[in-house]
Amino acid sequence: WNPLLPLNSSSNTTLYMKTPEATFLLSSNITLRPESRYSLVNATSLHITGLVPQDAGNYTCWEVLNKTLGDHLEHRIQLLVASDPNQINVNISPTGIHPNGSLFVVRGSQVTFNCSSSSHPPHTVEWFFQPPGASNESFGPNNETVSYFVLHNISPTYQGNYTCVAKNMLSKRVHRVTSEILVYYPPQSALQCRAETAPGGFMLQLICQWSGGYPDPVFLWTEEPGGLILGNSSLGVEKLNQSQLSDGQKFKCVGNHIVEPGMMGASCTVQITGPMLHSEPMKTCFLGGNVTLSCEVSGANPPAKISWLRNLTQPGEEILPSSRYLITHEGPVSTLTILNCSQGVDEGYYVCRAENLVRTRELDIWLTVKKPLNIGGIVGALVILLLLVMGIISGSVLYYIFHLGFRGQDTGDVMVLVDSQDEEEEDAEEEEEEREEDDSPKEITRHGHVHRVTALVNGDVERMGNGLQALQDDSRETESDIFQEECDRPV
Repeated sequence: WNPLLPLNSSSNTTLYMKTPEATFLLSSNITLRPESRYSLVNATSLHITGLVPQDAGNYTCWEVLNKTLGDHLEHRIQLLVASDPNQINVNISPTGIHPNGSLFVVRGSQVTFNCSSSSHPPHTVEWFFQPPGASNESFGPNNETVSYFVLHNISPTYQGNYTCVAKNMLSKRVHRVTSEILVYYPPQSALQCRAETAPGGFMLQLICQWSGGYPDPVFLWTEEPGGLILGNSSLGVEKLNQSQLSDGQKFKCVGNHIVEPGMMGASCTVQITGPMLHSEPMKTCFLGGNVTLSCEVSGANPPAKISWLRNLTQPGEEILPSSRYLITHEGPVSTLTILNCSQGVDEGYYVCRAENLVRTRELDIWLTVKKPLNIGGIVGALVILLLLVMGIISGSVLYYIFHLGFRGQDTGDVMVLVDSQDEEEEDAEEEEEEREEDDSPKEITRHGHVHRVTALVNGDVERMGNGLQALQDDSRETESDIFQEECDRPV
């Protein structure tokens, strides 16, 4: 910037600069050196080359009108030199640098913002914040300028663009510097990994998930033991061919987040295994009825596909749902329902097959088709059998009662009646009456003699013994009499 100070070309002029004392610069009567930054243009103007802030100040021009008389004129002019704020220094700390160059801070940290410049005269500084999709917000209270401020416990809501605006109040020129600040935070959830069959059914897909953080973490898949690296990416998905798999193989996923790059991230392990099958080996269906075959798979990782086949001679023919077959899958259990069983068509072996990328298992189930039972005939036979049993029981009771009531008429020498403990309670009253009648002495005739017989029914042993003793004595007397009569009879 080369300011020109107008002078009178017809007079003798001398230029001074007062900083703070008057300093001679040049005169129209003196030839200047070529390297001088000051020069007269057409003897009327002052030309300054390479203007610097030190050139600012008060300039005085002496114009001599008459050397003899010493008449002169004095002209004063003030020169102000302004430098634009073209070197703004913005300092935001503490911050990290993302691989793509973006600055980030950690959620919950204390962040300091500072903006400075070397402009002349000193400039004014103001900070503005612009959230994504919103307008600028000034950090200066009451339109005051702020060059330094601190955010405590910064949250994701303060993610956005921070702009420092520096304005030179002399030149009115403005310069601004914008920095994008991202607020990062690690995941708070647990790391999860799983294995599944990739679309198409021919590759194993290892999936690692660690949600709740920003940005997404980076996942490292390795085969264990040994730590053979399978892949490293932010997706956390690795695919393996079926030829690379074996039963019981283990894989490990390690998650790392940019907020804690120097720390060991979370990890999880997944093991792939073949399926195991469980079912009833035999089932029965009545002709014309329905039957359900069930099959449960366990231990399969990735999950196994369950299918049903008719028999071992046609392993490739899978049973599909139709009007005769209903197939359902609920978790690890699959069921096959056969409608309207036919002995010639449906009887035989059924195969439950479970397969994943690790192994295939099959389980045989034998189905027997029978004719339905004659329920009416069975019920009739049961009724007849019940009546027969009741008749036998009733006959036994009547025979016992008859035998108990009339066996006393036998012609034996001694008759002792003893109560049976197996009689029914409903005959208790009749037995009581018989006991009362039997307690009275009875007479029995033998060879013309009368014998007294005491019958004990539910009585005591002493009374029974007395009755037997009397009977024996009476018998001996009768035999003695008979012997005496025989001896007295003439030969």
